[in-house]
Amino acid sequence: MNMLQLLIVVTILVHAADAFPTDRRVLPGRDKQASWDDMNVVAHGLLQLGQGLKEHVDKTKAQMRDVNAKLKAFNGTVAELERKQQEQDKALKARTKETEEEAERERLATELAEEVRVKVEEVKTQSEDIHTRMERLEEKVDEVLKEPTLVRNNSDLTGVPFIQRLVAAQNRRIDQLVEKIKQQQNKLEKQSRHLQTLQIKVTHKRVKSHRRRDEETEKLRGEPEELSRDASGLARDCHDLFVRGQRASGVYKIQPQSSLPFSVLCEMTSEGGWTVIQKRRDGSKNFNQLWESYKKGFGNLNGEFWLGLENIHSLTKQGQYVLQVELSDQVGEQQREARYRLQLEGEEKKFALHLEQESSSGAQENIMTTEESGLPFSTADRDNDLSADVNCAALLSGGWWFSSCGEANLNGRYPRRPSVLRRQQSRRQEMFWSSTKGQNNSVKATLLKIAPATIEQ
Repeated sequence: MNMLQLLIVVTILVHAADAFPTDRRVLPGRDKQASWDDMNVVAHGLLQLGQGLKEHVDKTKAQMRDVNAKLKAFNGTVAELERKQQEQDKALKARTKETEEEAERERLATELAEEVRVKVEEVKTQSEDIHTRMERLEEKVDEVLKEPTLVRNNSDLTGVPFIQRLVAAQNRRIDQLVEKIKQQQNKLEKQSRHLQTLQIKVTHKRVKSHRRRDEETEKLRGEPEELSRDASGLARDCHDLFVRGQRASGVYKIQPQSSLPFSVLCEMTSEGGWTVIQKRRDGSKNFNQLWESYKKGFGNLNGEFWLGLENIHSLTKQGQYVLQVELSDQVGEQQREARYRLQLEGEEKKFALHLEQESSSGAQENIMTTEESGLPFSTADRDNDLSADVNCAALLSGGWWFSSCGEANLNGRYPRRPSVLRRQQSRRQEMFWSSTKGQNNSVKATLLKIAPATIEQ
């Protein structure tokens, strides 16, 4: 029975009570008894009606309290959802801002790289122009010297003094061009170092940003932050690929134990799979890099490159490895080959190198120093060599495991074609190795590759 029905019943009872006469005469006994019975019935009905009305009101109050409690809980849930939505909006804005900053840094790095490329092309053009002029001058001198009659007939114009003046003027012009090239090279080197610094910063920012995004994603999903690295199914090195049945040389992605995946150049031979850590053949890549570049690696796996000290360390710490060094003075014509037992320490020990020679071809030369074990790696900005008064990396160019500055440097500048001017300049900055007789040998092509020691069995 709802409230409306109760009110209708009460109204009917009230009207029924009004229908009874208020002024009754006293009737004989039966009529008096009937009137009292009617009054009792009405009174009893009113009491029951009031009791029912009270119970209904109490029940309604309890229902209202329950509804109010549920409304409060719902309001709390709505407020919590609004708070989470605001946090997600803030996180999204922060990610958007980081993405924009990364894009701006990448744009700046790209612009700097393009400027460096344009200036390198200009320097190459000027260098080729110099060589062309030198060749023309030599041809003219040869022509004059081959015509003695001209010398006798007109000694003032075509004689030796005239040729000397012509050569001196040409040399002065060449010196001016060389000075300009040096200035351009200094500017390019500064811009290259600045570009490397920017690239390193961008890389670090990108890695930190990706890690932060991954952590936030893991937290939102409620998934564990660390996953098993062995679940990738990648090979540990190129020889592992060979064992799995791969026989084609080329670029592959590998993942050494306790390391992140990275790409390598694999050379598959009848012995097994070799992982190439350094390759030079045409001078297309500048190896005069700083510590961070040698640490992370640089170049193109399909051209010239340095794999990176961190990547080499992650490979060699898996077990005993051997290093094979192949050198030649002309691309494609191998002259020297040597093999060593290899161990490379981590950055905390300055990537110290331990070598023990296994075998070599030819005159059994020590292409790399094995007398002093544990030589640290050195670059122009990290002087770790054993020479007290000279920075070998800055003097010789590139980065290497220097004892002093005279044993070997396979990461020096690439030798260019000889010219009159270059014959007068020092060749100390070009890549070289020293024979047991103390003779410095120039190199045109190098290949350094490693494999597990089991490849010899």
